Amino acid sequence: MKPLFDFVLKILILSVILWGVIFWSASEYDIDLGSIFVAWILITANSLVGYLLFEYAFDKPQAVFTKVVFGGLALRLLVLMVLIAVVILQDFVVINDFVFSFFAFYCIYVIIEILGYQKKNKQKKRVA
Repeated sequence: MKPLFDFVLKILILSVILWGVIFWSASEYDIDLGSIFVAWILITANSLVGYLLFEYAFDKPQAVFTKVVFGGLALRLLVLMVLIAVVILQDFVVINDFVFSFFAFYCIYVIIEILGYQKKNKQKKRVA
């Protein structure tokens, strides 16, 4: 369970740093914090679900691992697309702020997610 704690801790630290930058930017520029918050919630939940699926499938047979991880990826992206469409079509957010922050958060959090996968794999190699 330690890699999961490390992953959540990294997500928490990264979120604090990013929100510090966002609040500083909000004082300098005209940005909608609500739009950025919605994008952050979507991406953070996506990353946590992705890592939990990886944790679940990690010691499973290769066929199960592949179905869970890649099937989960496809399902997560589908859910994100639907949620983005709902958020944009219902005018819950300022579109420019939402889209820019969504892509920025996605790129950053995917890197953290991949690093979490690598750390879990390295830990298994040390045990074996």
